[in-house]
Amino acid sequence: MSLQLNINMSQIKRLGARIQALGNIDHGELLEGIAAEVETQTRRRISEEKTAPDGTAWPEWSEDYAATRNGGQSLLESSGALIDSIESVASDDSVEIGSNLIYAAIHNLGGTEDMAPGPAGIPARQYLGFSDDNLSDLQNVVDDFVDAAIDEHLKAGAL
Repeated sequence: MSLQLNINMSQIKRLGARIQALGNIDHGELLEGIAAEVETQTRRRISEEKTAPDGTAWPEWSEDYAATRNGGQSLLESSGALIDSIESVASDDSVEIGSNLIYAAIHNLGGTEDMAPGPAGIPARQYLGFSDDNLSDLQNVVDDFVDAAIDEHLKAGAL
């Protein structure tokens, strides 16, 4: 008694061609989607979450500073300039997110001992970075992009 197995290599070759075709996808569109998602995540962290990417709650205002604030103002949201300045830029192979405001870095990183007394006392309220949920959302953006690219290529008969 014997068993014979015939393997049709054309299907494996076709699968290899499909995988190779995915490597030729225009990554610019994917990076633009990632940039938009990271920008949204950063704005949400400032406007709603009020936590660092690791989940640590931002320090509250000092009592003296809190006394100068009006209703409707919250941590990192006084005039709305910081949140309005958050921008993302996607290039062919990278994504950048940030603010061009001169005070954006000190709010993200906090003051240091070598600074003047006022700025030195500003605590870090990190708004740039990635939480585990943020990374999961970004993985979903990538997965959705790849799925859409596969569907598009299948419809075009390219895969």
